[in-house]
Amino acid sequence: MSAGWVAATVRAKALVGRCPGTAGVREIARGPTLEDALRHLATTPYARRTRTATDVGGAQRAVSATLLWHLRVLAGWLPRGGARLLVPLAAGFEIANVASRLPAPDGRRPAAPEPYALGALETAWRRLERAATPSELRASLAASAWGDPGGDTPWALVTGMRMAAVRRTAVAVQPARRWAQGRAVLLAAREVFVHHRSLPEPVLRDAARLLGRRAAAASTYQEFRESLPSSAQWALRDVDEPGDLWRAEVRWWRTVQADGAAWVREGRYGPRVVVGAVALLSVDAWRVRAALESAARGGRPGEVFNALV
Repeated sequence: MSAGWVAATVRAKALVGRCPGTAGVREIARGPTLEDALRHLATTPYARRTRTATDVGGAQRAVSATLLWHLRVLAGWLPRGGARLLVPLAAGFEIANVASRLPAPDGRRPAAPEPYALGALETAWRRLERAATPSELRASLAASAWGDPGGDTPWALVTGMRMAAVRRTAVAVQPARRWAQGRAVLLAAREVFVHHRSLPEPVLRDAARLLGRRAAAASTYQEFRESLPSSAQWALRDVDEPGDLWRAEVRWWRTVQADGAAWVREGRYGPRVVVGAVALLSVDAWRVRAALESAARGGRPGEVFNALV
């Protein structure tokens, strides 16, 4: 194993070791106010970006920005070419940048927040940022590694990018292929059986690559579940109705956490430990965001938060 991977592995474990963890997240969630929660964050890696937050949305975005910064730091420690491993795992930040520039369902264009600074983890953001209309944005996506989303409505653009991120992760980050399959299951099930939307053709093709043609073409939720390949059935185990997909979402995060923790504990040096560390950093940020929401509601963690921790 090269010295670069050894250094990156050591750095990855150090970043994970600074996370608040389950006990810290519960303390943050108890609040009982957002201000109290932010004070708890003062001794965590999220302190620098959350200290100026004035509302829960701003605080949550600051937590996400901290996660992205950690991924960029980690990418800088990887040996030459190693950052390519993290680009698909950071794709959600580029999707968020695009989504913030799209009109709302009522046609309004709310003020977009400052874009996430992607650095070496961008896929095509500098090109996408120059797009002035949804049709230009679609063309820019089609000419990049994202691929054609299949439409230029805000929903089609974002959904296309989300499924493309899943496809890219499955191909480029072999340890995370299981997570990618699970995420494809959740995305397809939610769009088709909760929101009752037909997937654009490119999204359908990506879903078929990961889940098989029968599942991608299923007309009912039950048929979808029964048609999933054995490697993806875990994602909807005991989730009998589309309305319970939030439980599948929690299971997905728990699976990512368990796999990541196991890989970080291995003690070896190399890509799998780095991917495991990214998983744990992402889970921690997700839980902290949920804890801030609980604190802002008076320190009353809901069912979803309790399921998380």
